[in-house]
Amino acid sequence: MTRRRTPSGGGAAPGAVVLVLHGGRSDALTPPPRLNLPAARMRPFSSEIAAATRADRVLVGEVRYRYRGWNGARGDAARDAREALEEVRRTVGDDVPVVLVGHSMGGRAALLVAGHPQVRGVVALAPWCPPGEPVDHLAHRRVVVLHDESDRVTSAHESWAFLARARRAGATTKAISMPSGGHAMVRGARGWHRVTVDNVRDLLELPPPPSRLTPRRDE
Repeated sequence: MTRRRTPSGGGAAPGAVVLVLHGGRSDALTPPPRLNLPAARMRPFSSEIAAATRADRVLVGEVRYRYRGWNGARGDAARDAREALEEVRRTVGDDVPVVLVGHSMGGRAALLVAGHPQVRGVVALAPWCPPGEPVDHLAHRRVVVLHDESDRVTSAHESWAFLARARRAGATTKAISMPSGGHAMVRGARGWHRVTVDNVRDLLELPPPPSRLTPRRDE
């Protein structure tokens, strides 16, 4: 895990953790490049989540991959995600709830490791959900998937099918069809950020931020 965004409150321990996982390639046994566009694509999400949860003592961390690709049965991104979860357990404690936010390959990794006892839920953005992915470990987890059905890189149809199987396995699921953005989530990016932040707060059972509360009208 890298690029931690420390919650407010001085030295107070975080009350929750959000781990952000970027995308990658199906196969590449090389380290991510210095100019890592998939990682850069997720930094606005990290910033928005950190800003929206700072007062709630939420620590936001971005997972660093050793390799650029998933690499078949190796599942390298999932291995790195598991190590990040163990780092959370060692450094923050084993009673702190975690939400995973992953895009594309990072969404696949997040969904695969969500059986970890500290993971409360997953927000997967245009995830890579090939047929046959395991779902039994998602029982009693909450899974939210955002996907634009015009995505030509990963399949929204496969995402919805994955959610259906996860729901049958005992997960609580939510499918959100985004109106634009494709795979890169550039068009309509603010909408992707807002929906992601709202669902992260919901998974962590945080109240709506003050800016989202309905103003009181004096009679």
